[in-house]
Amino acid sequence: MTKHQKRLSVPKSWPVERKTETFTVKADAGPHGEDGVPLVVLLRDVLGYVDSRKEARYALSEDAILINGDAINDEQRPIGMFDIVAFPGRDEYYRVFPDEGGRLALTEIDEESAQSRLGKIVNKQQVSGGDTQLTLHDGTNVIVDNEEYTPKDSIVVDNEDKSVVAHFPYEEGALVTAVRGNHGGKVGEIDAIDVTPSSGSNSVGVSTDDGGFETVEEYVVVIDENFTGDADE
Repeated sequence: MTKHQKRLSVPKSWPVERKTETFTVKADAGPHGEDGVPLVVLLRDVLGYVDSRKEARYALSEDAILINGDAINDEQRPIGMFDIVAFPGRDEYYRVFPDEGGRLALTEIDEESAQSRLGKIVNKQQVSGGDTQLTLHDGTNVIVDNEEYTPKDSIVVDNEDKSVVAHFPYEEGALVTAVRGNHGGKVGEIDAIDVTPSSGSNSVGVSTDDGGFETVEEYVVVIDENFTGDADE
């Protein structure tokens, strides 16, 4: 199987130039599905910390890079929305956050903020023992012991013990960011949730500082002010 992918065919969320070269690195299987950006792309094309995959492998062999609190040894490991990328030796910490147009970007945060990550709940089911399993937007699962969470809500998960440390319900008045579509990267509050009686997607009206927009609810994620770039400055 090839380890390369044509730049022109990468997802719009990838932070790469499409016309400078023909190929870029292909992401391995893992979190975030096809939207996941290979770690080496962030290290080389965004941060400029390495010039090649060989240099990236060396940095990873030294446990110099943590993703959501875990040392990573695969330079093609997919990185995606709301992941925490940490360089403890440099005292640098970043959150992957959608930028204008929904393109993934790195927002610098402090060490304390890097101890947990945001996740959008996309599925909920009962498991043996009576606990509830929540599946997040990146495909990871979290076990909880109560029923207060519902799909489309967001939670904050501690990177060390995987416990839920905050819960943001999906409801009118909630602060959200658009992660896809024409309004990707915009942040505002939900004005209204219009339920579609058919099998189509519900629509969401969002108010912003410069007016507002409407999009499908699959394109928004509930956040709080600590998950925007301005709050971390």
